[in-house]
Amino acid sequence: MDRLRQRADFLAVANGARVNSAAFVVQSRPRGDNGPIRVGFTVTKKNGSAPERNRIRRRLRELVKRLDVITMRPHSDYVLVGRRAALNRDFATMLDDLRSALHRLERQPPKSSKAVSSEADTGSRPEHAKKKAVAPAGTQIE
Repeated sequence: MDRLRQRADFLAVANGARVNSAAFVVQSRPRGDNGPIRVGFTVTKKNGSAPERNRIRRRLRELVKRLDVITMRPHSDYVLVGRRAALNRDFATMLDDLRSALHRLERQPPKSSKAVSSEADTGSRPEHAKKKAVAPAGTQIE
């Protein structure tokens, strides 16, 4: 099992399926290659100071280490987004929550890649596109 480290990978997984839990959110996305399962961890600043966020991240990493890999889909990426409740929640309960979340992800059909809008492919956004100047009828544009 490898780690997700690049922002683009985290953003790609954010477009996939997700399951909420009290202490974290699990996001998942199947990949088209034959690589190993990759897992990423993130905790936003609204969850506390840096030591608190690091403690949440450490607890999430330990959850994944203790989890049997069989419960995860092969050739997939996962991201665990930590919540503040992860600081005080019982570790055994969090492990059960993670198993339950992964089981719920298995039941969800994977999102189609065609559902992604074309703006991701072109890199342009419609609201930023330049508009042509249209003159009212009967006026000349120089």
